[in-house]
Amino acid sequence: MKKTHAWRYAALLTCAGLGFANPALAQDKTVKIGVLNDMSSLYADIGGPNSVVAVKMAVEDSGLPAKGWKIDVLSGDHQNKPDIGVNIARQWLDVDKVDVIVDVPNSGVALAVSNIVKEKNGVLLDSGAGTSDLTNAQCTPNTIHWTYDTYTLAHGTGTALTKAGGDSWFFLTADYAFGHALERDTSAVVTANGGKVLGSVKHPLNTADFSSFLLQAQSSKAKVIGLANAGGDTTNAIKQASEFGIVQGGQKLAALLLFVNDVHALGLKVAQGLTFTESFYWDLNDQTRAWSNRFVKLSPKGTMPSMTVAGVYAGTLHYLKALEALGGNPHDGAKVVAKMKEIPTDDPLFGKGPLRADGRRLIPAYLFEVKKPEESKYPWDYYKLIATIAPEDAAKPLEASDCPLVKK
Repeated sequence: MKKTHAWRYAALLTCAGLGFANPALAQDKTVKIGVLNDMSSLYADIGGPNSVVAVKMAVEDSGLPAKGWKIDVLSGDHQNKPDIGVNIARQWLDVDKVDVIVDVPNSGVALAVSNIVKEKNGVLLDSGAGTSDLTNAQCTPNTIHWTYDTYTLAHGTGTALTKAGGDSWFFLTADYAFGHALERDTSAVVTANGGKVLGSVKHPLNTADFSSFLLQAQSSKAKVIGLANAGGDTTNAIKQASEFGIVQGGQKLAALLLFVNDVHALGLKVAQGLTFTESFYWDLNDQTRAWSNRFVKLSPKGTMPSMTVAGVYAGTLHYLKALEALGGNPHDGAKVVAKMKEIPTDDPLFGKGPLRADGRRLIPAYLFEVKKPEESKYPWDYYKLIATIAPEDAAKPLEASDCPLVKK
């Protein structure tokens, strides 16, 4: 297990003239936030240390330290292994008295951690994991799912490409919870729009050699090869597909989950023309640009924020607003999440929007296309907007939800 690091944000009330402080009140204004993600492997660039930066920015922007709150931020590397993620979460909740765990990319880890958080009555603010099961069959009163899920990705990219004539699909799928959920949700969208799924192949997480999987996809003659993976797996698959001449041969790659950091790593020459769905882009509007330009100066590698990093910031900010609305920290996860659902959400990255009973934050999604090299005018100018997906269309309808928290 990687060593857990801690950073302290503390603002102490001046005691001069007060005589004494109320110990219970002081404790009520103590918060511990644990950033749990992949710090060193295939998902490190889309979250990792950048998510820690986003949490620190949310703490600062909340204004709570200046009002006497003491907020600690810890980080841990789950190494994309559910057992390690659960062990860190248990240590944090039982021993370190962490109140909220944030980010948690890798759906297998997130689902396992969600169960522990419910058992210990903490809070899970998921931004990195994509499985829609977190707010459906496996929803809990302690989990919030902020940025995107497999339903969003499927109904954005899957619908657009199928309606545009990509009516036969073959999937390259990461062999764990996220990949399985993304293939499942996208397959349902493809068939609902009159398309056919010709087959799929599962690949291990963090695959270096995609040649055999790409050959199967190529031989399927499917019009669209759906990449049901993320991070380093997606960029490796795209690079090797380029070497195989798959796109030149007439098949289209669908990067079902693509981040701005992935495009940066690939370069526009390789990534140009890719169509994908995201709920955040740094260059979307004046507010996203202003925040992102603050962020890039603090990022360890000087990178623009990914969609998941933006969600980490927004989710943490709303969590802290809920604590302030409660008048202190009750150290009762279900109570805090209930307050988060009760008060309006509003932040500079996603704007205003409801936090539903199932824990899903409703936000618009956007269908983007990667620009050609000659279309990019300045650093990180990578996307052009194709379509906007309304918030109510970007998440599974409540009436179709399997979440036991939803009253039908």
